Amino acid sequence: MQDNSEKTTHFGFKDIPEAEKASRVQGVFGSVASKYDIMNDVMSMGIHRIWKDAMMDWLAPRPDTRLLDVAGGTGDVSFRYLARAGRAHATVLDLTEPMLVEGRKRAEADQMASSLDWVVGDAMALPFAANTFDVYTISFGIRNVTRPQDALNEAYRVLKPGGRLMVLEFSQIPNEMMQKAYDLYSFNVIPRMGQAIAGDRDSYQYLVESIRKFPNQETFLGMVKAAGFSQASYRNLSMGIACLHSGWKI
Repeated sequence: MQDNSEKTTHFGFKDIPEAEKASRVQGVFGSVASKYDIMNDVMSMGIHRIWKDAMMDWLAPRPDTRLLDVAGGTGDVSFRYLARAGRAHATVLDLTEPMLVEGRKRAEADQMASSLDWVVGDAMALPFAANTFDVYTISFGIRNVTRPQDALNEAYRVLKPGGRLMVLEFSQIPNEMMQKAYDLYSFNVIPRMGQAIAGDRDSYQYLVESIRKFPNQETFLGMVKAAGFSQASYRNLSMGIACLHSGWKI
């Protein structure tokens, strides 16, 4: 049997010991935190906003609910959820504290302060009791988790019966020629943008590599079901560049 200390995982296209991934991910997002929101707009030409709005449309936030937004970074999804719910509470959890610091600087964070918590924590070992939250979201974050299945299992644990999982993540375009065109853009343009805007080419090289290493839609759907979620399904966004996965704790 392989010892846990000898297990490996991917960090972009590199294989590294599992024990090193979390600190490397922290390094990536700590480096780009101050430019993260700007880079999201530039890299996606603003389309990430449409994807997040599509997430909210499917989620249909309700008043008097509790959201856990894992890998919530600068609070983008939580702000949208609270604005739509009207009266709710959101906990933004992220492994990298500088991302949360940047989120607290945003105008929305000040306006919604009474409805927000900011917590440093690990998606694979959430610091919350079972059956605590009505909704669990993770956006463009689960591919950076060392063991994504463990994160999904934790999502199931902390959700109340009747709770909803929603995962927004980059995925695979089910058309080989279009995928190749997208890869050309990703690998040739995005790292250069990272260097020009954030002064960090390597972090954005990792980010585009991590997208290609992430499971495709059907494989990830199987992981959602394996965590115990019912009525699991997904919707492709922008032809599969991104994908929304949904599941319920019944």
